[in-house]
Order: sequence, then structure tokens, then C-alpha cells
Amino acid sequence: MTGCDPFASPDSMMDEYLSRLARVLNVEKQQTALEPVRLIPSVRDRRAEIPKIDITVLEFLSLYGCELQVVVAERNSILGRVMTPLNRLRYNLRFIATAQACLANTDKPALKYSLQRAIEQKQQLLPSVAWNAVWAGEPMAALLSVSKGYYLADSHHVTTLGRLVAGLEKTRAIVTQLQTEALDADLTEMGDIQQQWTFGHHAGQLLNSITMLTTRLDDATALIEQRLLVKPLCYMSKPNPQAERVKGVFFNVYIGRIQPYLSEVSRAGKLVFGELDKIALAQASIMPAGFKTYHLDVISMTNKKGVWRQFDNAVNSHTKSWQALLEQCGVQPRSN
Repeated sequence: MTGCDPFASPDSMMDEYLSRLARVLNVEKQQTALEPVRLIPSVRDRRAEIPKIDITVLEFLSLYGCELQVVVAERNSILGRVMTPLNRLRYNLRFIATAQACLANTDKPALKYSLQRAIEQKQQLLPSVAWNAVWAGEPMAALLSVSKGYYLADSHHVTTLGRLVAGLEKTRAIVTQLQTEALDADLTEMGDIQQQWTFGHHAGQLLNSITMLTTRLDDATALIEQRLLVKPLCYMSKPNPQAERVKGVFFNVYIGRIQPYLSEVSRAGKLVFGELDKIALAQASIMPAGFKTYHLDVISMTNKKGVWRQFDNAVNSHTKSWQALLEQCGVQPRSN
């Protein structure tokens, strides 16, 4: 049954809206081809470079009896060399804490110097390691993947959206804490949070939706503008059968069907991408050059040329075109 319902999916809903609008306005339907949705940059372009810090073999052996020996050995093991970005952040925090404990328990000047230098270097690199833990891993790529269709404003998405936003808020708090070199940052929940990103796909679905909606709203606005160039819909503001049909499409389809979905996509987008934008801006000094354009075009909520401002502009332009059309018949449509 849903296959027969043109309002069952966001894209078919907008296609049906265009068809009905063109029909009641007596203009030719024109539908612009959808532009490909911008993909998240490759790992290479979104990863901050982390210089290696080596402890010589002699220094490492001299740490016998200190827990740092175990920590470094784990890092140099086969599994340690393929750590996920999040586990590498965990390792760095553990390294600093363990090295500080070893430093307090050694009286060897050369070793003290090497430990202090390693601690300082690790602390300096901590913001970059934290950037990679958020942006360079597979979970973020999955969250922003555009391969999972459109955002659906159903109960399931609304419920999981709340958990996603809470996880992003927690992530931002940890990032902020690490920038103050706080070594007691609690990463316990981060694994669960990033697992939500892996299976959520909400951000990518929202990108698919606003890309499609922006294009289709611009198409619908063009149809109305085309009708506004010919004779008024109502002569002397007196209603007529065509005007009644136009009002039917406005109230039953646009207000009844389209606008609730637009509002939900806008609300969800501001929650999800608002948090992603805050996380990125909090780490702006570390942001790799290969990621900056993507941030401005896709994630930023304030960039005038970004996808979110383009979406807002399309909604506003479409509302104004409806106002101009219906005011010809003395009808004052409500705007959202």
C-alpha cells in the first residue's frame, strides 16, 4: 500500500507536490536534476598528523618495574599499531598518567628528563589526537554517510535522534575538557556513543533530505513565480474555481503534508549539525586543511553559502511566493 501512496517517502511526496502545483496553476512542470550530496572527505584529508614520540631501547629497558613499560609495549604490539583513533586517545591519556607516576618514582636524571619531555610532547599533541578520535574514525564517516536514504520523521527517528544529540553533547564536553589538558576525562561512554554513530546515519539522511528539499522547493517556487507573471489568480480579489483548487493544494498538501516535514528536518538538522558544528569550532585550530571546506559547506549552520542556509533560503522564498499568489485572492497564508 505504501508503494501506491505518493506521500509515503519524502522524495515522492515532493514530486507529487510539484505535479499538483503545476496542474492547478496551469503551468508546465519542471523538475531540476538533484545535485550529488557532498561526501565526507577521505580519512587522509580529515586526519590531523601526529608526530611520533620514540623512547630509545635503553631508556625503555631502564623503565623496568614501572607500568609505563607495559603501556609502551602494548602500543608497539601488533594490535597496538592498528588502534582506532578513539583507542589511541585512550592510550595517550594512559601514557601521560603512567609517565607522570613513573616520573615521581625515579631518581635518574636522564630518565627524568626523557619522561618529562615525553609527557610535554604528549600533552601538546592531545588536541590533535582528540580531533582524530572524533572526526578521523569510521563512526563519524558512518554518521555522515549519504547511502542510507532520507530522514524519516517517524517515532523511531525522533527517539534515536535524542540519544544521538545527547552523545554529541557529551563528546563536545570531553573535547573541551581535553583542551585544558585534563587527564581525568571520562571516555567510558565514548565507545557506546560512537557505536550509535555507526548505526545511526541520521546526519547523512538529513543531508540527503535538505539537498532534495532545497531543489524541489526552488522548483515549486519557480512554478509559482511563473504563474505570477501572467494575469492574477483572482480578479478584484474575487474567488473562482481555479483559486479554490490552488488553495486546496496550499492547505491540504503544502501546509498539511510538506510543511510538517520541513519543520522536522529543520529541527533535527539544527540539533545534530548544531552540535557537530560546535565540536568542529571548538577544535578549529587543529582542523586539517582538507576538512575546512567540507565544514563550511556541509556542517556549518552559519555559512551563507552552506547547505543549511540554502535550505532556509529556499523555505523562505517559497513561503513568500505563496503569500504573493494567495494575496491576489485576499487570502493571507500563515508562514513558518
